[in-house]
Amino acid sequence: MSDSIDANDPPELDQGGEVAQHPRARIRSFVVRAGRMGTGQIKALAELGPKYVLPFKAEPLDYEAVFGRKAPVVFEIGFGMGGPTAQIARTLPGIDFIGCEVHEPGVGALLKLIGEQDIPNIRIFQHDAVEVLDQMIPPGSLAGVHIYFPDPWHKKRHNKRRLVQPPFVAKLVKHLAPGGYLHLATDWEPYAQQMLEVLGADPDLVNTSARADGYADKPDYRPLTKFEHRGLKLGHGVWDLVFKRKG
Repeated sequence: MSDSIDANDPPELDQGGEVAQHPRARIRSFVVRAGRMGTGQIKALAELGPKYVLPFKAEPLDYEAVFGRKAPVVFEIGFGMGGPTAQIARTLPGIDFIGCEVHEPGVGALLKLIGEQDIPNIRIFQHDAVEVLDQMIPPGSLAGVHIYFPDPWHKKRHNKRRLVQPPFVAKLVKHLAPGGYLHLATDWEPYAQQMLEVLGADPDLVNTSARADGYADKPDYRPLTKFEHRGLKLGHGVWDLVFKRKG
């Protein structure tokens, strides 16, 4: 789940009932929430974490050294429990994927999938994606960025916390290679409308959709989540957006 933080907002309770402090007025890609770890996740963290979880360092990342090959790199922000990430990586074995997720149960769950399904083309940062972008991802180096179902912050007074805002999109674009893409998805129509407006206003992006509404058909590589299946059965919508950086 993704968000942006305003230091002027009062403290709120997170899902664990603890007070979530907002110490700095800066873009952040997450809100810390409590979560329980299963035994499989704990084991995966211990056994696979040293290989697949990358340490945060304030220096550019050497993709070839990390993955052992030269390949396009896609950066994912907030992969949750990692099921779609694992499936996409298996579907696109010629692409390397770097996922950022601060919640330990999600990191453990994706590591468990990596081990069970023998997925070699994923690496993980358990760290704020914005800091990883700023400090470790070289400008102009990404083939794509995925942001699926970020926190919509439904209440109007909280809309400013949404991750997809013009300054953050400009930051993403800076890290895309020419022709690189942004793929966003949300099940909250007001947020989809905001995403379409923000991405459409960026001078370095072009919408790949030919549809009149500007939204994209769901790319084949993005699997439906259990949450999506349930929502679609109830008549809820899902909106995909795919924009590319101008060459």
